[in-house]
Amino acid sequence: MNRIRLRALALAVVGGLAAFACGNSSGGTTEQLASTQTLNFAIQDDVQYLDPGHASSAVDITFIQEVFSGLYRFDNDNKIIPDLATGMPDVSADGKTYTFHLNKNAKFSNGDPVTSKDVVYSWNRGAYLNDSYATNLQPIVGWDDTSSNKTTTMSGLSAPDNETVKAQLSSPAGWWLSALALPGTAGWIVDQNVIGDYADPKNQKNDTWWTVPATLIGSGPFMMTQRTPKASMDYAPVKNWWGGSTGALTKIHTDVGPDAVAQVKKLEAGGYDLVGMANDPPASADVLRYQGDPTKKKLLTIWPGARSTWLGFNETTGPFAPKVGGVTPGQPVITGGTDAGLAGRDSFSKAIDRSQLIDVACVKGTTCASATGGVIAKGLKGYLGDGADPSAKFDAAAAKSEYQKWDPDGSKVKGLQLDYNASNVNDTLWGNVQSQLQANLGVKVALNPMDFPTLISTRNAKQAILFRDSWGADYDNPQDWFDNLFTCAPAQAGRGNSAGYCNPAVDKLVTQADTSQNQSTAVSLYEQAQKLMIKSSVTGNLEYGTQPYIVQTYVKGAGYTGLFDYRWEGIRILKH
Repeated sequence: MNRIRLRALALAVVGGLAAFACGNSSGGTTEQLASTQTLNFAIQDDVQYLDPGHASSAVDITFIQEVFSGLYRFDNDNKIIPDLATGMPDVSADGKTYTFHLNKNAKFSNGDPVTSKDVVYSWNRGAYLNDSYATNLQPIVGWDDTSSNKTTTMSGLSAPDNETVKAQLSSPAGWWLSALALPGTAGWIVDQNVIGDYADPKNQKNDTWWTVPATLIGSGPFMMTQRTPKASMDYAPVKNWWGGSTGALTKIHTDVGPDAVAQVKKLEAGGYDLVGMANDPPASADVLRYQGDPTKKKLLTIWPGARSTWLGFNETTGPFAPKVGGVTPGQPVITGGTDAGLAGRDSFSKAIDRSQLIDVACVKGTTCASATGGVIAKGLKGYLGDGADPSAKFDAAAAKSEYQKWDPDGSKVKGLQLDYNASNVNDTLWGNVQSQLQANLGVKVALNPMDFPTLISTRNAKQAILFRDSWGADYDNPQDWFDNLFTCAPAQAGRGNSAGYCNPAVDKLVTQADTSQNQSTAVSLYEQAQKLMIKSSVTGNLEYGTQPYIVQTYVKGAGYTGLFDYRWEGIRILKH
């Protein structure tokens, strides 16, 4: 997404995720609520946008998902449920016409009714702005012209009456509801009476309307009551909210600025109720400290996160390419027959002991977990299961034997560099990969740290040969991975398939899955595509992310779905 993934979207899921979470929660069937229902926590960096047309970061989305609504949203189990819509859409037999029916009671926090015209306005605005996550609207006929500002409206959208929206798609897209449900992004609904003409460059509200409580108007259960940039924000429930109960909380107060260490110190002094919300996890040292203390451990939960990191191989040029001499990025590189780079990719992957990597680079498993079930992160649809990826199984002897047959004199990897974006975490992780390749293969790889924009540029240009690659899921559908990372269109130079991997057999399966209206069938097809990739050792999968939370014992209902924070409506403060 210029997608700062939730990086920065899940899961047949929280049932699945909760099963993998580490930590403790207290039982009991009776709750006595505290007289004061204020939730206090902090974020280190201020929000960038609280505008669904521009938002991309996990920090922003935490707040936007409480102030705004979409036609659909994810619940805490990452299941798609109706929000502004009264139910699932009517879909034509060919899968290309969607008819949505809106809740006639829906209102914005200022009292304006939410009508089909607001939906059409919001979707056209999202396409016209063409910022982060605008591609969630790409299936609609006319998106290309509107996103390039040739028109201000998409021809495939219409509003037959105040409570009906029709969308004509250019092709079937069974995954589309997952994209529309992605919290706080281009598919979520804003009040056109507040913003006005989004195509008018003189309309200053386009950029400022969300910055103050008076005009931050949405149809969600909460509204902003105070904001001091880079200092604090306050939120409160919308009175007589059209959607029903807003839960127990009467105020949410967020400090802006304290770092992870300061947040935990203030929590321990009683000033904060939790640390970990809004993509602000506690520092690894504090996580370790809590894990080692029987009393404090009761406050800690380590949730699985929807991010994968892998060792990337250039498959268009260099020693790991399937064809000697290379291929044009975006052209088929895997078509059967001899694969000149396969043994190199496979041996490099098998030479890395994930357990050692996790212990050293992920603070004994507090910040990540071993990736052994394919590139799609654990808990998400499309995850193949623990141990399903044979190239992720550490076998130093087999790896060295395979490598030496592939490159007996070391000439193929002479002068090899490993590109990655520098940070304390990445320096440690990729330093460990470097040392393991030296120890287990006898291969000297030079680390080549750089800033993140440079890494992205180098990878997209298909210039990086061996590199850090990573993806954080946006929503619970494998389409989000394949169409952005592993099909032939994004394998072209300048696009996001960093390896340049292009396999017509994978593309065929992905196209069938993308257009299928049966999501069980679609997931099975995506899994088949991933198994083809594993057979070719396309990615050296290393680790899946995690999200630690430290929560006071008197706070109930806080947590993480693997993609998003639990919504505030379910959080309550017990008497303490």
